[in-house]
Amino acid sequence: MWSASGLIYSGSYKTVVDTSLPMDRIPHWFQGTFLNFAENILFSASPSDPSIRATTHKEDSKIALTEIREGNTEVRHLTWCELRRRVGLLANALRARGVKKGDRVAVVASTSFDTFIVFMAIVSLGGLFSSSSTDMGTKGILERLLQIKPTYVFVDDWTVYNGKTIDLRPKIQDIVDGMSSVAEFKGIVTQPRFAGRPADVDGLLRTVTLESFLEAARMNEELVFERVAFRDPFLIVYSSGTTGVPKCIVHSTGGVLISVCKESILHKEISPESVVLQYTTTGWIMYMVSVQACLFGSRSVLYDGSPFQPSPQTFLSVLQEQRVTDFGTSPRFLHEIQKRNIVPRDLYDLSALRSLCTTGMVLTEAQFEWFYDTGFPAHVHLRNISGGTDLAGCFGIENPLDPVYVGGCQGPCLGTKLEVYDSLIESGPGHPVAHGEPGELVATASFPNQPVFFWGDETGERYQNAYYTRFPHVWTHGDFIQAHPITGQILFLGRADGVLNPSGVRFGSTDIYSVIETHFLEVADSVCVGQRRPTDNDETVLLFLKMNEGCEFTDNLVERIKKKIGEERSRRHVPRHVFQTWDIPTTVNLKKVELPVKQIVSGKKIKPSGTLANPESLKFYEQFAEVEEMVERLSREKDGRVKSMM
Repeated sequence: MWSASGLIYSGSYKTVVDTSLPMDRIPHWFQGTFLNFAENILFSASPSDPSIRATTHKEDSKIALTEIREGNTEVRHLTWCELRRRVGLLANALRARGVKKGDRVAVVASTSFDTFIVFMAIVSLGGLFSSSSTDMGTKGILERLLQIKPTYVFVDDWTVYNGKTIDLRPKIQDIVDGMSSVAEFKGIVTQPRFAGRPADVDGLLRTVTLESFLEAARMNEELVFERVAFRDPFLIVYSSGTTGVPKCIVHSTGGVLISVCKESILHKEISPESVVLQYTTTGWIMYMVSVQACLFGSRSVLYDGSPFQPSPQTFLSVLQEQRVTDFGTSPRFLHEIQKRNIVPRDLYDLSALRSLCTTGMVLTEAQFEWFYDTGFPAHVHLRNISGGTDLAGCFGIENPLDPVYVGGCQGPCLGTKLEVYDSLIESGPGHPVAHGEPGELVATASFPNQPVFFWGDETGERYQNAYYTRFPHVWTHGDFIQAHPITGQILFLGRADGVLNPSGVRFGSTDIYSVIETHFLEVADSVCVGQRRPTDNDETVLLFLKMNEGCEFTDNLVERIKKKIGEERSRRHVPRHVFQTWDIPTTVNLKKVELPVKQIVSGKKIKPSGTLANPESLKFYEQFAEVEEMVERLSREKDGRVKSMM
């Protein structure tokens, strides 16, 4: 893979990796080589000498980035020449202000040209990049920033989402106030959300506009790259942190570069002719897809705003207008367009579209069927993937050589020793189970895109506790999966810490969700968790339903849902109690969060972090810690209603 990757590097290595070292020692890969992430994104290697920059496949006049604002109201393009010029200008402005290798620079921003340029500029200097989305609360943003202590934070001055324009200057002031104790912090740089109309920041302390910040570069656009060791860090990402301060996961320059070459060239078949649209915020690991597409000379389409404003059809029209070849979205988005009877293949010319990628939550079997039976052309490769923030890559991924079967991911990612361990073993040496049996997702050999450390974790204890305490020398990922014995599919059944286990029968919450999403369109969303309080001898499964507007939660609906779950899964899958809820906790990326609900109904007091989009929703679930009293009260209320009707 190293030879075929076309990466720009200098130096040489004697061994690829020392295989005698256990993976929890985080062995060095390709030690002796030096690279720069931004250099590889902005240039291609010379065919004859990888240490020499060339512009192969990245011609100056070719479009590198397309930026589209909500509702397709504004479409802009940026060529490779202009992109490199603007990165050089900002990098020299940062250098003039003392930013150097090892410094951190963060953004709270949209998926815009400006954000992309900040990313390239800081890592060109050998610094580390961190990103948060503009819809994240100030508390969540500061939980990240206070740990990594950035020198500068680049923030959009306005944000537009769901038809609303929001002034971010109050949030900027809150960030400045919150960072007052950080000696490394020099200030905020505002990025103009509306071209040519930067917001006035005169009243904000330690804040300057991007235009003013660039004056320090003195029009110097020369690009000079600091090549760093393969293992040196360049990116900080964050665990969900739904019940506490998030972990600051640090990824290596070479590890991410070689991993994305493997995934994109072999699994995805990305080429210079590809046009990639990954719908994401900057606060999610999938933002890296938008950036990494440029490594191969592809064009990346950056979309900022809601895909439902003014309608999903408006957003989907981008696939036709931009001749998108590779589209990335979520199962939630597919579910929404299915509910609205939107059929993309009947509305748009999708002849250029080669693949559609989904991740973030489990893609149900019903969605696989709808995708090919109704939604999209048969030639489109449906790529359901899973991996995540912890490895900046995939464990389960697509495969262009094999058929797509309903459910899960097509198979494991090349070069990653994925196994399924017996989930009943609580600690000590693990034991693999046969294909077809569910268990813990583990990796039993080192891979180059292991995170190198957690920021601020001087002893390494948090890192070891996150992955290696359950099975010695084995990465435990926290997902409950099974490998199909015939097709080789990797089926993701739910988070291991949220696995349902009534009477010793273990199954994933996705088993329940798939039944509801397939047969009960009156239900807008649901969350299914196990309840086991300190005094409970067994686990009780609780299901909460959020109804669509105008649809009623009734005893008849509950009975029909229980019956259908029993028919399609088993009687042991049927939840003990089904309740109505008015909100379900999600991250800011709309990823459903089960663990806080599970902990709350099991009687634990938790402190939700700012990465939850709706932390106030958790308050509702506290009453269910005494579920017996809740059932009795609801029964009395129902009896009272019946008597009043009589």
